[in-house]
Amino acid sequence: MTEPNERPTSASGAKLFKVAFDLEVERPNWPPVSVERLWGEKTGVKFEIRIVNTPFFVRGIAFGDLVHVRPDNERRELVFEKFTQESGHSTVRIILMREGSRERVEAKLRESECSWELAHSFGNYMAVDIPATVEYRGPREWLQEQVAAGEIEIQESAISKLHQQQLPQFL
Repeated sequence: MTEPNERPTSASGAKLFKVAFDLEVERPNWPPVSVERLWGEKTGVKFEIRIVNTPFFVRGIAFGDLVHVRPDNERRELVFEKFTQESGHSTVRIILMREGSRERVEAKLRESECSWELAHSFGNYMAVDIPATVEYRGPREWLQEQVAAGEIEIQESAISKLHQQQLPQFL
């Protein structure tokens, strides 16, 4: 537990920092926020941060990726400047389209050794982390079957080179 005004820490004990990612409008009302703030921990490189959660709206970033930030004194926060290195993790977003599909989706993700975060304020929206240790082909095929059945919609937001190589024809 953290005290007021104390930064939370990661599993490794490192202090965490919020990194602001300014979002571009993709279509009317999407994304529903203009900035997403992700947790990160410092690395040994000045202004380099390792992202330690899965983004809901930022494209091209996954858990564990390294990014370069800049301090923005006006905003009083660290702001994403550029992508530095991928971690091998991938990010997939899932929108649950039918009542009762959450339990099946969560069971499959758990079986596949993936983790996820729920966006309670955005209904049935999930941000899924596919670790580098997971063979992506199986979960992806299952997710595509669920899309075809009308159970879910997915967005492959950040697919690592490692996971792309596991797919015969990554689109």
